[in-house]
Amino acid sequence: MLKYIGKRLLYLILVLLGVSFIVFTLLYISPGNPAKIILGEAATPEALAALEEQLGLNDPFLVRYFNYLKGIVFELDLGTSYNTGRAVLDEILAVFPNTVTLAASAIVIAVMVGVTLGIISAVKQYSIIDNLVMVFALIGTSVPIFWLGIMMIVLFSVKLHLLPPSGYGTFAQMIMPAVALGLQSTAMIARMTRSSMLEVIRMDYVKTARAKGQKEIVVIMKHVFRNALIPIITVVGLQFGQLLGGAMLTEMVFSIPGLGRLIIDSISMRDYPVVQGGVLFVATCFSLVNLVVDLLYAVVDPKITKS
Repeated sequence: MLKYIGKRLLYLILVLLGVSFIVFTLLYISPGNPAKIILGEAATPEALAALEEQLGLNDPFLVRYFNYLKGIVFELDLGTSYNTGRAVLDEILAVFPNTVTLAASAIVIAVMVGVTLGIISAVKQYSIIDNLVMVFALIGTSVPIFWLGIMMIVLFSVKLHLLPPSGYGTFAQMIMPAVALGLQSTAMIARMTRSSMLEVIRMDYVKTARAKGQKEIVVIMKHVFRNALIPIITVVGLQFGQLLGGAMLTEMVFSIPGLGRLIIDSISMRDYPVVQGGVLFVATCFSLVNLVVDLLYAVVDPKITKS
């Protein structure tokens, strides 16, 4: 088990190194001068040169990247925001709980609805219910999040006056963002649950359990659903990681002060340390979620750790 965990941690470190290098490189070659944005268009060349030197913008690429990595590894320092002067990690931690709350709400809705629909669809294969679930899954994976969010605001806020159109902090304000963000994940989980259960439901041991006279609900939940869990766990873990990184559109539509909105605002202001730190932070969370999923595999099926 320890060897299995060690291998996954090594892969995680390699992934984060790759992400940091790619993001740093993209921001390095992107147009725009952060010093000019900070000082404004009226800044003198001398002031610009002094600020570029202070920020280390004149250093070669490898020197800047090495200094960036050194700060992360030895000091857990993601840098300092060009615009606010605050530590990037403090900026991220100030808004990240909002993103986690939104993503967690969305994944809870997705798991509850998606798994239920998937089970019903698999048990009632080729029925009207099965067809309706598949149509819902197709629509759910096709509808853009930002469009769905806008339509929900128009319907439930402007027309029906049932829910607040934006903001963050109350239960009512979280309903529409969580549903809009979780729809695609709901559809994915429903499809995977159905597909995985259909593979298991035809197995001989399921027929044997029915032949022994066990109740259908016991056969479905104990023998079919439990043995179909690994693909479902995979999808749920990946979807939660994607929700953490993909919540930015939802946060922009519903004016939620989260990490995604912080990154988008920082991109427009050329606040490179916040963009780099935000993306790396999201990648770390995504990788940790995948690590947890891998460990859940080992709990569900101990034979995996021997591979």
